[in-house]
Amino acid sequence: MPAEPLANAPEFTVSELSSALKRTVEDAYGHVRVRGEISGFRGPHSSGHCYFALKDDSAKIEAVIWKFAHARMRFKPQEGLEVIATGKLTTYPGSSKYQIVIEALEPAGVGALMALLEERKKKLAAEGLFDERRKQLLPWLPETIGVVTSPTGAVIRDILHRLKDRFPRHVLVWPVKVQGEGSAEQVAAAIRGFNALPEGGRIPRPDLLIVARGGGSLEDLWSFNEEIVVRAAADSMIPLISAVGHETDITLIDFAADKRAPTPTAAAEMAVPVRSELFAEVESLARRTVMCWQRAQESRRNELRAAARALPAASELLAIPRQRLDSAGAALPRGLKANTHAHFRRFAASSARLTLRVLRGQVNHARAGLTSCGERLTHSARSLLHRRRERFAGLEQRFKAARLANAQAQHQRIARDRERAHRLAERAHRALGTLLQRLDARVERSGKLLTALSYRSVLDRGFALVRDAAGHPVHAAASIGPSAHLSVEFADGRVGVTADADRPAVAAPPKPAVRDARPAAAKRVVKPVDQGNLF
Repeated sequence: MPAEPLANAPEFTVSELSSALKRTVEDAYGHVRVRGEISGFRGPHSSGHCYFALKDDSAKIEAVIWKFAHARMRFKPQEGLEVIATGKLTTYPGSSKYQIVIEALEPAGVGALMALLEERKKKLAAEGLFDERRKQLLPWLPETIGVVTSPTGAVIRDILHRLKDRFPRHVLVWPVKVQGEGSAEQVAAAIRGFNALPEGGRIPRPDLLIVARGGGSLEDLWSFNEEIVVRAAADSMIPLISAVGHETDITLIDFAADKRAPTPTAAAEMAVPVRSELFAEVESLARRTVMCWQRAQESRRNELRAAARALPAASELLAIPRQRLDSAGAALPRGLKANTHAHFRRFAASSARLTLRVLRGQVNHARAGLTSCGERLTHSARSLLHRRRERFAGLEQRFKAARLANAQAQHQRIARDRERAHRLAERAHRALGTLLQRLDARVERSGKLLTALSYRSVLDRGFALVRDAAGHPVHAAASIGPSAHLSVEFADGRVGVTADADRPAVAAPPKPAVRDARPAAAKRVVKPVDQGNLF
């Protein structure tokens, strides 16, 4: 019974109804901002899109972030993070559900940022990036200092001013953005760029790095909490000072840096000592050194005086040695006489053993040794000469064989060159004959063409060529004066003529005389020159 009033209601297909619902939802809720907790996020899909849900205490809505929007986002979605999502509400007909297509994502307040910061801090600390054993000692007096900061802010001016007051050093500034989209990537690239500079290159490699920024809110300083910046600071082989914000501002780069400075000015004070204090300390040390040396000299002088007073007199020290010298001097004559007698006895014994027979025996023995050495020397010289003669004979044979082989090789080479020269001569002869044939054919064609184009072929057909006294061709009768001397050229020769003075005046120039000449004019060749009549 209740279905009868709906009998006339229009029918919709499932697709039509889904499309109508989609248009209704999108028209009613164009762009919305939704606050909720991310649920079911497992990272980007293989296609690059992100699918998850936003929920609160009593409801849940599906959410999707397309690949291109996810790449531009500063804050990436994370499981359990409370966020504020800005996007467009739509429906998904495939599963009869509505969802929000997120275009922008931001944490929901400072509490969420702090929770994200604490979670990231625990993660990086577990990896050992904040371990004190990784930290390096700062150089006592660096030659070059690299500063990573904004080139337009007051931070770089404060650092340069403080360094100038304390101890001027060479400063390299890598300009970066310290806030906003892409700032974290620029800061990390600057740290890695300074570390990539070679030792002794055109740009000096810094001995110390300072990453500095002025104070600001947690959102303003968030670039220095990004993992890419923290990992770049932890991987830096150059000692690094973090000077981000004020005393109360804490960022993750402070834990990864080798030293944290409460302000950029304090970082400059940590980087270099005070030059005037060093001068004063050096002067103080110099004075103390001189005073210590003077006290030591005075102490040595006093010790020397005390030792001199404790020593006995020189006469007492030399009394016993003087007595020993006197005793030895008294015994010296007797000792010399005894020594002389002993040497005389030894000489007498030796002279008794040295007789003429012994000397002759030694001479004979030496002569025999000398004779033996001479024979051995002669035998050695003959052996050496024989070996040298055999060696030279072998070398002579090798030289003859080599000379013969060389001569044969040269003969073969000359024969090959002669054969090659013959072949080249034959080729040149054939090429010359071919070239002459081509030139003859070309000359023949040119002669035929010249003959075909020459005016003499026209003369052969019975025409004549009339020239004036200067030898120029005459083209019209009007150009010929009375009694003018002309020359008529036929195919078989030339004839001199004189123009008739009694000819009537010609009103219009006739055709060229060459074309009016009759073939019978050639019979006048037997007449004497200058006796012909053209007309």
